[in-house]
Amino acid sequence: MATSPQSNGRSAPGHGPPARRVTVREGAAHALLDGVAKQIIEQLQEDGRRPYATIGKAVGLSEAAVRQRVQRLLDAGVMQIVAVTDPLQLGFPRQAMIGVRASGDLEAVADRLAELREVDYVVITAGSFDLLTEVVCRNDDHLLDILHRLRAVEGVVATEAFVYLKLRKQTYSWGTA
Repeated sequence: MATSPQSNGRSAPGHGPPARRVTVREGAAHALLDGVAKQIIEQLQEDGRRPYATIGKAVGLSEAAVRQRVQRLLDAGVMQIVAVTDPLQLGFPRQAMIGVRASGDLEAVADRLAELREVDYVVITAGSFDLLTEVVCRNDDHLLDILHRLRAVEGVVATEAFVYLKLRKQTYSWGTA
């Protein structure tokens, strides 16, 4: 999937459908990942709009079989097919990673942070921060407002913002192991 150098790989807040959370049974997604499924994923990583007929020719399946396999991969949460936007082009020139120190149930805190519209990435981590969140903002005042709302979330003890100055690399083409 081609992205611009400034792209964060996610839809800007308030644009497009809301984020979809998918729960996958342990091992269920792995069972879907045979060699052909991995080839299909790699084809879509190169071009998310590639026609199923073209993918079918590349992997040795019919268009209908590719469509069914893609739908199973989507339903299992193995992959998503989304429009990758450039936040700068959409009027969101400020991006930041925010380290969060938390107390209590980290998963509950992560879920509460994920509910904030401007938060497009939440991960539970090991190290000096319990959680990392990424935000896309209109300006510094908007970032300050988000920080106030993050700090008000129950279980958040402290935050530290790392403002992005220039994105040098971001890719979604890591393959399929």
